[in-house]
Amino acid sequence: MDNTVGMAGHLMAAARVAGGSGEDLDEHAYWRLVREAAEGESGEDGASALRCGAGLLRSAEALGRKVGCDLVGNVADAHEALRDEATTALMALAEAETETCVLSSLVCGLGRAKDPRAVPVLVRLSGHEDADLRRQVASELTFVNSGLPDGPDVRALIRLTRDRDPEVRNWAAFTLGFQLDQDTTAIRDALWECTTDEHGEVREEGARGLARRHDPRAVPLIARLLESDDGSHVFTLDAAEILGVPELLPALAAYAPDPAEADRAVAACDPVRRARMEDDAWAVVVELERLRPDLGAALSSPRYASVHGMEVTHRGTAGAGYDVAALLARAGGDPVRAAESVVADLTGSAGPGRREPDLP
Repeated sequence: MDNTVGMAGHLMAAARVAGGSGEDLDEHAYWRLVREAAEGESGEDGASALRCGAGLLRSAEALGRKVGCDLVGNVADAHEALRDEATTALMALAEAETETCVLSSLVCGLGRAKDPRAVPVLVRLSGHEDADLRRQVASELTFVNSGLPDGPDVRALIRLTRDRDPEVRNWAAFTLGFQLDQDTTAIRDALWECTTDEHGEVREEGARGLARRHDPRAVPLIARLLESDDGSHVFTLDAAEILGVPELLPALAAYAPDPAEADRAVAACDPVRRARMEDDAWAVVVELERLRPDLGAALSSPRYASVHGMEVTHRGTAGAGYDVAALLARAGGDPVRAAESVVADLTGSAGPGRREPDLP
């Protein structure tokens, strides 16, 4: 695809096949072409793909505008330098677009562009009559948000946690409670309301969101969810691990579906095991300093996380983040082996436990 006309033709043909057949293979083939076009050949900066996408946004055919949104969004994802221009093009289309299928791709494209200028567009579309589109908006507000405690995006998510569609409420509770870090009375009240929702996952997302904010109301709530007859979703175990309080140990000990799944939460709530893990985490840092003084390692314990994260840097490479509990588990609890694994990751040397770094 060496020109924008040829690129547009290939993408439109693939989109027609995918839309007409409904087969997953055809859908995957379409998206593969979109990604390849957006990324461009070696050395390309994505400008030709962005021009192609912008041209398709002006198409008289809804399918053409949809493909344009898909392409422009993927260009923004692949080329950070083009995100401003991509966002501007998508926002301009949003002013007049009425086709739901196009708006869905537009919202997804704005999410890939990660530009807070698009917040008003997403907020407006959060009131759209189509439930799938409202759900998409709730999801993309993870990536496009104001960062303000009482921003219009936060207010939109609070409203969506009360939506008539359960999947919209589910995604809104997930984004508001788990993906965003803002903490206000209004947010906590909305999450508390979610804990009485008729939809199970909405209840669990509400509980986890309260746990991340260390709201004391979450402790008995998580205990009840763990002890419920129908068991508990992994979200509730996440919440217990984040809270890390001894009061949850009886409920975790009686966790019916699989006690082994609850072990990380138990380790976080048990003061003895938690102290041991923290000592071992520090031992990993000390061993890293002994093995490779040129590496820099630091422990962090964010408010919204239950166990220590570790950031490690190395000259000439990007930094890596580790979940220390997971790192130690893979090393059989041995801080020396865990440190050797980190060295192997960052330097490319052979050694025990080499693997991809875990994000905390």
